[in-house]
Amino acid sequence: MAAAQDALEGLRAQCICSLCGDYLNNPVIIHCGHNFCRGCITRCWEQFRDRFPCPLCRAESPEIRLRPNRQLRNAADLLIEQRSVQPRGSWAGDRVCELHGERLNLFCVEDHTPICVICRASQAHGSHPAVPIEEASQGFQEQIQRHLESLKKERDEILSCKSSGENTSQELLKQLETGRQKIVAEFQQLRQFLEEQERLLLTQLEELNKEIEKMGAEYVAKLSEELSSFSSLISEMEEKRQQPASEFLQDIKGTLSRCEREKFQNPEAFSSELKWRIWESSQRNASLGTIVKKFKDSLSSRQWSDKANVTLDPDTAHPALILSADRRSVSWGVTRQDLPNNPERFDNWTCVLGCEGFTSGRHYWEVEGWGLCVVGVARESVSRKGRISPNPEQGIWAVWCSEDQCVADTSPEQGVWAVQCSEDRCWGLTSPGQSIRFPPSQAPRRIRVYLDYEQGQVACFDAGTGDPIVTFPPASFAGERIRPIFGVRAGVRPGSSARLRLCP
Repeated sequence: MAAAQDALEGLRAQCICSLCGDYLNNPVIIHCGHNFCRGCITRCWEQFRDRFPCPLCRAESPEIRLRPNRQLRNAADLLIEQRSVQPRGSWAGDRVCELHGERLNLFCVEDHTPICVICRASQAHGSHPAVPIEEASQGFQEQIQRHLESLKKERDEILSCKSSGENTSQELLKQLETGRQKIVAEFQQLRQFLEEQERLLLTQLEELNKEIEKMGAEYVAKLSEELSSFSSLISEMEEKRQQPASEFLQDIKGTLSRCEREKFQNPEAFSSELKWRIWESSQRNASLGTIVKKFKDSLSSRQWSDKANVTLDPDTAHPALILSADRRSVSWGVTRQDLPNNPERFDNWTCVLGCEGFTSGRHYWEVEGWGLCVVGVARESVSRKGRISPNPEQGIWAVWCSEDQCVADTSPEQGVWAVQCSEDRCWGLTSPGQSIRFPPSQAPRRIRVYLDYEQGQVACFDAGTGDPIVTFPPASFAGERIRPIFGVRAGVRPGSSARLRLCP
């Protein structure tokens, strides 16, 4: 039965005219051997005078030669009489050529438009490749399907980001609520004196709360807008796929262009400045319990972190370092400069101190670095001569930045506070020989150095995200002046260089 059905389908296919899509009516054989309805091929050749191309294979003949095909006529007549199924290629629902009135059964690959057989023979499309419209439709259906899958993945990413943003907002709000409760508890011990200060700090927290809610709402609104746009485009594409082939392929180029243009760009949910302010708030809250006894005398004059206007001190710069005219950047020099070996100058470790020094207050500054470099703070008494190890034991708290790593030695004894970073990873040593690694994509290029003199606190942050790189164990500065420190040196790769620039 299956073989008989296949044979019948094969016979029907042989009896279909490729021009009108219906059973052959008075079929004729032309010069190349293809069969058409006599009326269909006659109309197709009306515009030609000295050459008559086959609508299918493009073979030409200098004259019209039509031979009746009686066998196909008999077979077609028999099928028409039986007509147990709808003839393939029925014109119902199909569109016709506006110029020639013929069925649009071909697709011009170069112009991306459905054409009829007369268009195929015309000058406009004669040199262009063409394929059957069903074949073209199948190819573009597959492209649209791939775009739909991509768009749906983008939509899922938006939903994921939306959920993550909402969760982050709630977590930040919880941090603020915890801080609020701690502030209230600590201020109860000094209620009479601290009422005004308590209201001030709570107001600041409420402002942060509003900012988080506002930023969270704006972030969700942006994602909702993106989600609506992608959902609308997906609906349009799904409706497009349900259209008949000839209508589906109308302006298919523009449809594909809209699909490829629509890419999701995840907006920033919470600014690094807001994260930085929240971190400062949490640091304030953490310190309240330990400083409550001296809080009464110091609170009225205390200032929260001021951005320091740091410049470089040329009298301390190693001879291999080149300072800019404004003393805001330093780079590694090819040759050693002939500079006086004064007591303040480093002669072995290629670094330079900042002109500014601090004996009180909270301060921060930001630095951009390339290649091997060091940023942090150092005691005024740090050794300037001979070999130096940049760690707290020697009076230096700093971040080491190199081409392939980021390290901070946080051992607290000798007085150097620092962290080390690289182009592809970043970590901080929590004790000698141990490290915390950060993902390569988060390795910082711009670093914020933070100093709280009274608390003996030194910390380094990724200035781009506000995330902490390392927080050194508390130290005792004992009234000694603390100065910014910067170091650069040539890399291990041939031609490599290093440079540091203080950010405005």
